[in-house]
Amino acid sequence: MSIIVNLDVMLARRKISSKELAEAVGITAQNLSILKTGKAKAIRFSTLSAICRTLDCTPGDILEFQKDDAEPD
Repeated sequence: MSIIVNLDVMLARRKISSKELAEAVGITAQNLSILKTGKAKAIRFSTLSAICRTLDCTPGDILEFQKDDAEPD
């Protein structure tokens, strides 16, 4: 089971830079980079809400569940 972060896709669709999003959301560029690269272990609902508000999207536009092939159904 994997959670895929599609934040780069949403940034490109909205034509917003990572720096602009980080400033709008109130997190550091480093923490946004960790989130973008899928290295984050968790995300606060308040941060996710701020990202969605800024990008005018839903959490499902940013986070995607991908089942591993080896997992049973």
